[in-house]
Amino acid sequence: MLAVARTIGEHLGEYKVVMTKSTVPVGTADKVKATISATLLARGAQVEFDVVSNPEFLKEGAAVGDFMKPDRIIVGTDNPRTAELLKALYDPFTRNHQRMIVMDLRSAELTKYAANAMLAAKISFMNELANLAERVGADIENVRNGIGSDPRIGYAFIYPGIGYGGSCFPKDVKALERSAREAGQEARLLAAVEAVNDLQKQVLFGKISRFFGGKLAGRTFAVWGLAFKPNTDDMREAPSRVLMEALWAAGAKVRAYDPVAMDETARIYGKRADLALCKGASEALEGADALAICTEWQEFRSPDFSRIKSVLKQPVIFDGRNLYDPAFVAGQGIRYFGIGRGEKLSA
Repeated sequence: MLAVARTIGEHLGEYKVVMTKSTVPVGTADKVKATISATLLARGAQVEFDVVSNPEFLKEGAAVGDFMKPDRIIVGTDNPRTAELLKALYDPFTRNHQRMIVMDLRSAELTKYAANAMLAAKISFMNELANLAERVGADIENVRNGIGSDPRIGYAFIYPGIGYGGSCFPKDVKALERSAREAGQEARLLAAVEAVNDLQKQVLFGKISRFFGGKLAGRTFAVWGLAFKPNTDDMREAPSRVLMEALWAAGAKVRAYDPVAMDETARIYGKRADLALCKGASEALEGADALAICTEWQEFRSPDFSRIKSVLKQPVIFDGRNLYDPAFVAGQGIRYFGIGRGEKLSA
């Protein structure tokens, strides 16, 4: 938790506002207020203050833009005076449209968890549908376009893939599930969201293993994309880690490339004989039996398919982010396995 004590404006004198900005368990602001009150009492000091829950909604790779042009600003406080002060503080960022939503402290704390858990649920739901689509012969991308056109659903966060990662979704889903348990409620849906995501991270390895008949020892695989999402080097809970570690456990080697996460990969895994960190996507293909894609970086969207076909020992792509059109790739003479579309491998 980031608790920032500050005086907002000289005209406030000794009036202090303590703001909790990051994701914290419901009830944290009340504990902060009680702790400060007890400390002031022990010191014999009298300082007028208020505690505010002001959760951030900043995406990795776009934090500055999200801060400058927020979708919404959540302020949790029971003090009308404090609400007005926070409104004045945020006015420069909300001139075109008032985006501040004021609520009680605990609701604000729960809102942050609920938002991330809802988005994680959408991702897991789509991944569940993608696996079903593959079994029944449907194309999940057509399904996505069909349901996304419904304004009640929309297109955000309904892209199938190999699971979510990062610092927020996994942590917040687990934390919200734990909070529910502590409150005497069994959060079955949250548990399912987490379970589906854990399984989805294993899907790409499963496709690779079945394609090669389980004989992966001694083979080499090119892996494009290591960060859990584009525009960041964050590899916390990244699906790429699950794939690479499974390949190593099976006796295979990895030639990996990511536009910005190479240093982070080296920090996590160090030097090892079964991992080659390459300077570019093309270099990663050299000597590889197949290509696996884990992150949807822009530079991977229009590759040189003729080079992919000529360099790989077997012209096959395992696309964990559905970057390409299966028919087009097949037309280039390359086998293609996406998520919930294209060729089907028996389970």
